[in-house]
Amino acid sequence: MDINSVVTEINRPRAQNDSPLSSRRATKASKKKPTKRATVYFEVEILDAKTREKLCFLDKVEPNATIAEIKNLFTKSHPEWYPARQSLRLDPKGRSLKDEDILQNLPVGTTATLYFRDLGAQISWVTVFLTEYAGPLVIYLLFYFRVPFIYGPKYDFITSRHSVVHLACICHSFHYIKRLLETLFVHRFSHGTMPLRNIFKNCMYYWGFAAWMAYYINHPLYTPPAYGDEQVKIAVIIFLFCQLGNFSIHIALRNLRPAGSKTRKIPFPTRNPFTWLFLLVSCPNYTYEVGSWIGFAIMTQCLPVALFSLVGFIQMTIWAKGKHRSYLKEFKDYPPLRSPIIPFIL
Repeated sequence: MDINSVVTEINRPRAQNDSPLSSRRATKASKKKPTKRATVYFEVEILDAKTREKLCFLDKVEPNATIAEIKNLFTKSHPEWYPARQSLRLDPKGRSLKDEDILQNLPVGTTATLYFRDLGAQISWVTVFLTEYAGPLVIYLLFYFRVPFIYGPKYDFITSRHSVVHLACICHSFHYIKRLLETLFVHRFSHGTMPLRNIFKNCMYYWGFAAWMAYYINHPLYTPPAYGDEQVKIAVIIFLFCQLGNFSIHIALRNLRPAGSKTRKIPFPTRNPFTWLFLLVSCPNYTYEVGSWIGFAIMTQCLPVALFSLVGFIQMTIWAKGKHRSYLKEFKDYPPLRSPIIPFIL
């Protein structure tokens, strides 16, 4: 090798891969490169809960898929069963799975079997509430204004001479207008729909009692309360106090749940004194609701109103006990002093 070759070899730029340091870095980089883990997909088989007939087979379902997403996939093969009318469960006679339940967190293998039940045609809670509450408002006013064919031609559109009758109409209308506005602007529903058949049952209850009460309170032969104005004044105070309390509880419950969320929290009293009843009962909204109707019964001294208050109390007690049990089951630190609806009693 001549001197020129040696000089050329020395002056030639060294390639990047020729460097010993670069080689070591490349080796380390190759060692650190993470290996991709293969996603384990699930297979979901959906059977009819009654007949055990296979309705659908879903292949390559993501492990983090929710029950709501599985319902949407199921709807693609059975459009007649939209998600709201589907009930999916792990056991044919078990409880329905929640929409937010995640597939991989359920006690199933990579091949999951779910059982389907048809909940029937559904209707939104908002529609149900608006229908339930608009009916009594209109029905009561028909009797109050004594439209024809109710009390006879002699009394058509003749107003009552008793002030308590007009006051009762104002209170009854106020109650149902409040309910309508709360449905539109206050309530947040954990379930978007309910079975369509329930609207007929609920409307029969509310509309029927409204007609029965209104018929007697606005009747031409109606007799005012036995203790006169003093009884009416006390009753109005009870009614308005409980209406404000009921509204305050609804606002407090609304503030517990962000819009579009199904989050559940323990309700506690706020700065509003009406919410302090949370210290003693789990469902003070029902307590105030019953109190309102007791006040209305005292005001009108009408038997149908008293019966409506009693039936409502029984139904709300059932609801309150259910919610109370749910709170105790879900929250280990739930206040032990609380009763479902009546402090220290029930």
